[in-house]
Amino acid sequence: MAEGNGRAAKHCGQGDIASLKEQIGACRICVETPVRAPLPHEPRPVVVLSSTARLCLSGQAPGTRVHASGRPFTDPSGDRLRSWLGIDEETFYDSSKVSIVPMGFCFPGLDSKGGDKPPRTECRRNWHPQVFRSMPQVETVIAIGKYAQDYHLGPANGLGLWQRVAAWKEIWQETSKRYEAGEGPRILPLPHPSWRNNTALKKNSWFDGEVVPFLQEHVKTLLRPDR
Repeated sequence: MAEGNGRAAKHCGQGDIASLKEQIGACRICVETPVRAPLPHEPRPVVVLSSTARLCLSGQAPGTRVHASGRPFTDPSGDRLRSWLGIDEETFYDSSKVSIVPMGFCFPGLDSKGGDKPPRTECRRNWHPQVFRSMPQVETVIAIGKYAQDYHLGPANGLGLWQRVAAWKEIWQETSKRYEAGEGPRILPLPHPSWRNNTALKKNSWFDGEVVPFLQEHVKTLLRPDR
C-alpha cells in the first residue's frame, strides 16, 4: 500500500472512525472542486470503516445498484465475491469483522458504452491515506481489480490484471514479510467479481481451483473469534 500504516500504529477508537465516516458522508469534492468534469449526480459515498476488522475489501467503486441502495456489493458481483470469500451476508456486512474501502466512494457514472467509468481520483487523493491510517489493525487487504491493485501494490509495470492475479503466491509471500515487519497488511489480488468477467474466469480456471480455496481458508482463520 502506497500509504501503508504498519501494525505498530495506534488503533483508532470507534469515535474516531465514526467522525471520519461522517466527514466522508458529507464529502462534495467531486461536485464542488473536481479534478475534471464534476460528478454528474449527487454524491453518495459508500464505505465501511472499522476499528476492529482485520479484513479489508478494496474494490473499484459503487455501481448503479449500490448507488441506489447505499450498501456495498448489493448486486450479483457481491454474490460472487461472498462465494469466493466463503462467508454469508451477515458476516460480510458485519463491520466489526469486515471493512470495505473502494477506490472511489461514489458511483462515477456510465461511459458511452454503458459501463461504469473509472473511480474518481478525488477519493484516493483526499481520503484514502487517512482512511487506511485510521485502520492499523487491518491484517489483510483483498485488492479487487486493477485500480485497487495499483493503489495497494504500485503500478503493474506492464502486467495485465490476470498476470498479476496469476502471481498471487509471490505477492502474498512478499506482502506477508512486510506485514510481519510491521510495514502494512498482506495483499491478495483478485479479479473483479463482475459477471462481465465470466469469459476470463472460465479461461483462467486455475483461479477457482487455487486462489479461491486459499482465500476461503485464510478468511476463515482471520475471522475466527479466538484470534
